[in-house]
Amino acid sequence: MKAAVLPGDPPGGRRALAIWGIGVSVYFVAVIFRTSLGVAGLDAADRFDVNASALSTFSILQLLVYAGMQIPVGLLVDRLGTKKVLAIGVVLFTAGQLGFAFSPSYGTALASRALLGCGDAMTFISVLRLGTRWFPARRGPLIAQLAGLAGMAGNLVSTLVLARLLHGVGWTAAFAGSAAAGVVVLVLLLLFLKDHPEGHEPEPLPHQGSAYVRRQIAASWREPGTRLGLWVHFTTQFPAMVFLLLWGMPFLVEAQGLSRAAAGELLTLVVLSNMVVGLVYGQVVARHHEARLPLALGTVGATAVLWATTLAWPGETAPMWLLIVLCTVLGACGPASMLGFDFARPANPPERQGTASGITNMGGFVASMTTLFAIGVLLDATGDDYAVAFSAVFVLQALGVSQILRLRTRAARRERERLVASRVETVHVPA
Repeated sequence: MKAAVLPGDPPGGRRALAIWGIGVSVYFVAVIFRTSLGVAGLDAADRFDVNASALSTFSILQLLVYAGMQIPVGLLVDRLGTKKVLAIGVVLFTAGQLGFAFSPSYGTALASRALLGCGDAMTFISVLRLGTRWFPARRGPLIAQLAGLAGMAGNLVSTLVLARLLHGVGWTAAFAGSAAAGVVVLVLLLLFLKDHPEGHEPEPLPHQGSAYVRRQIAASWREPGTRLGLWVHFTTQFPAMVFLLLWGMPFLVEAQGLSRAAAGELLTLVVLSNMVVGLVYGQVVARHHEARLPLALGTVGATAVLWATTLAWPGETAPMWLLIVLCTVLGACGPASMLGFDFARPANPPERQGTASGITNMGGFVASMTTLFAIGVLLDATGDDYAVAFSAVFVLQALGVSQILRLRTRAARRERERLVASRVETVHVPA
């Protein structure tokens, strides 16, 4: 049976896909820049002559800025619209990538990564908002997964292309050359992107200053679905994020004895697995909404089992088949984190979607930032004992699962109540 279009739902279609594609291209470039340090971690340590803790500070600062910007960005998207916020984001993350290319010292490189993180923070929430403005609500889970898929394609580009450029033309040329992609998407954005289709303009929001901001945040946070979405995102995203963003390459090369080429292939496997699993999860949740929580918890459980098996494997290194399975399962973490938005979206009205998405999106990045720092400190404290350092993953997973289990019943009950209320309102809409 064909799903009904809700009253006032955007129609979707080819034009919606083209407009949304421009927003996704911005996110694609942002992820290339965000993950560029993942393939350059060892080079950065040599270039700036820093230890593991200092190296992790690059990614920690970038994620700290990213996470700290999520609620402000959500409010900005609700207030200013997608186009303006995306344009600001492109300018900032392109400037950050250029600054990183020419940084003469560790301090200036840190400042560049912070600027990049600030611009990057403005992209994903804007793309989610763009999807809700251009596509019917029933397409929400699939659109979110496809946006995440585009991000992983950006990760793939940084893993395959930027890594080769780095070792072919050198640090400055590779990073400065990649910044040209930011200029291209900025031009496309300014020329063609529109916030919403004709006839679907949102209600204007009167300026209410700090009182408005407090009400938006408080109302979003009161919804159990928003908090559940945050904890789902927190618990599922960070194992793969930490692996791809910084510590995967050192772990595979230094702890597992692989060549850089072999380690790069395994990082690529994580990205490819993410892309495949993202398509599957999006289709499953679009058809079976109740599958959200089992998919999220199943991903957490599988990730924990594979990490425990890898770290506890007898002998100096784990076998290649186990590393392949680990990287394949890590690929499910990104799609599972997208499920967090599928809890927050139905819990909030359209005028709070940006704020609720910002709160949800903080979860995984706070977890990633915490784990990046913990691994760096533990590596320095234990003389590069990766088994001890990566055990930090289990602590955060346990915390996240406990919160998911605590909130799941209240969120499900509240979602049912909102669904019934919306159906009643639809029935009583005058002809």
